[in-house]
Amino acid sequence: MLREATAMNVRQNLGELLNGVQYRHDNVVITKAGKPVAALVDMATFERMRRKNDGEFERLWAQVAKGFEDLSEEEVEKLASQALEEARDEIAQRASAASPSAPTNSSSTKT
Repeated sequence: MLREATAMNVRQNLGELLNGVQYRHDNVVITKAGKPVAALVDMATFERMRRKNDGEFERLWAQVAKGFEDLSEEEVEKLASQALEEARDEIAQRASAASPSAPTNSSSTKT
C-alpha cells in the first residue's frame, strides 16, 4: 500500500512505518512542506531499483537484440507483426471469454 507521511510524522512514528514497510510491504512517500522528498521501500523493491540503475535493462536488451542479429530488418518487422497479431487475438479471446454472453430472445408464443 502506498502511504504518505510528513517528515515530522516519520520522526515520531519511524518504528511503526518501518514495520509497515517490512511486514506489509507498504511504500511510504515522505513529504516536507507538502512536497515529496524521499521514500521508504522494502529491500526487495530497493534491490530491483538498484539493479535497474546498474544497467540491467541495457544488458537484457542487448541479449534480445543478439537473437535477431542474423535477420534482416524486414524479417524482424514481419516477426514483430505476427507477435502483435497473436497478442491481439489472445486479448480478444480473453475479453470474449470474460464477458457474459448476450441474452438470446427465446420468447415463445402460446396459443
